[in-house]
Amino acid sequence: QVQLVESGGGMVQAGGSLRLSCAVSGRTFSYYAMGWFRQAPGKEREFVAAINRGGDTTNYADSVKGRFTISRNNAKNTAYLQMNSLKPEDTAVYYCAARFSVTGAATATQTRYDYWGHGTQVTVSS
Repeated sequence: QVQLVESGGGMVQAGGSLRLSCAVSGRTFSYYAMGWFRQAPGKEREFVAAINRGGDTTNYADSVKGRFTISRNNAKNTAYLQMNSLKPEDTAVYYCAARFSVTGAATATQTRYDYWGHGTQVTVSS
C-alpha cells in the first residue's frame, strides 16, 4: 500500500511563495511518476504539474507555467511543488498523486494516477 502525505500549505499574500512537499511511503518511490492537482471551492479538481520517474521530464498547466516548479528527490521519497508569484486564483486544496508506470510518463490525466494524498490547503490573499 502506498501512502502520500502532503505538507507545506498555508496562507500567503499575493506575490509570495510556498513550497509543498509530498512524502511517499510503502513502495519504491522511483517506480512512480508524480503529479500535483488542485481543487478550488466550487470547482472540479484540475491538473497543476507532473514529473516523470527519472525527474527529467515535467509537464505544467498553462496557468502555472513560469511560476511553479515540480521536482523530486528519489533518495528522500519526496516530490515537491515550488510555487512562486502566487495569485489569489491559486487558492485551492493541493493534492499529490502517484502513478505506477513502466514508462513513468508525466501525465496530466487524473484517472491515470493510482494513489492520492489527502491534500493541503493553500490560500493566497490579495
